[in-house]
Amino acid sequence: MIIEQHKKPLIMGILNVTPDSFSDGGQYNNLETAVRHGKQMIDEGADIIDIGGESTRPGSARISAKEQIERVVHIINAISETKPDHVNISIDTTRSEVAAAALAAGATIVNDVSGGNDDPEIIRLCADRACPYIIMHMQGTPETMQKNPVYDDVVLDIKRFLESRVDECLKAGIDEKNVVIDPGIGFGKTREHNLKLLNNLKLFVETGFPVLLGTSRKRFMGSICSVNKADELIGATTATTALGVQAGVKLFRVHDVRPNRQAADVAWTIIHS
Repeated sequence: MIIEQHKKPLIMGILNVTPDSFSDGGQYNNLETAVRHGKQMIDEGADIIDIGGESTRPGSARISAKEQIERVVHIINAISETKPDHVNISIDTTRSEVAAAALAAGATIVNDVSGGNDDPEIIRLCADRACPYIIMHMQGTPETMQKNPVYDDVVLDIKRFLESRVDECLKAGIDEKNVVIDPGIGFGKTREHNLKLLNNLKLFVETGFPVLLGTSRKRFMGSICSVNKADELIGATTATTALGVQAGVKLFRVHDVRPNRQAADVAWTIIHS
């Protein structure tokens, strides 16, 4: 799948098949509920279903590649057998073994929150398989990332990190058309860091690589809206989706597909009217 700059933004629906993700942990961690939710997101307009078997919520501990594979492969198989051809499946993992198993099962995109830092083999795997690779920035690990994150300049620091990881990917043989960058909203960032990144999305778009934005239901927006429950932040998320479209962002990773599909389509149409 090559992301075309002139076409409407893509919506990536989140399918966490984990017991402990921050917003939807335990809701879709069996085959029947996961497949049903995947179909629902496709019906609501998802272009990509992003399947993850390891929680990356703040403070979460790591699990083995074996356990991730056991959680995701049968679900990827089942969804890939019934999805429309235009819908892609991505695997949300930092481990090359998990990515390889997922690609064999029907995934076509690798979404790596560590940007290749966790397991450099994942970059070589994506080069060999000629598949899109999403590079995200995260300071620290999920277990430590929210313990006093500090930057000299959060926007420039993260832009430089992503550019350096892109260079590594290109040197490894990944086609530049298969590289996507993600500033990693909420991953080792304070509320102020997140707001500054959102206010400067155009700087990431100007790199020429498609940008993915993942703000869905994130805690920093709750502090603005005086909301404690993640599932009450749907409106807040759609606001960032509309702003992201205006900045030129091409992919939006969300829990709530229908309202974000609407926000993206309306914003895109206004901009191109």
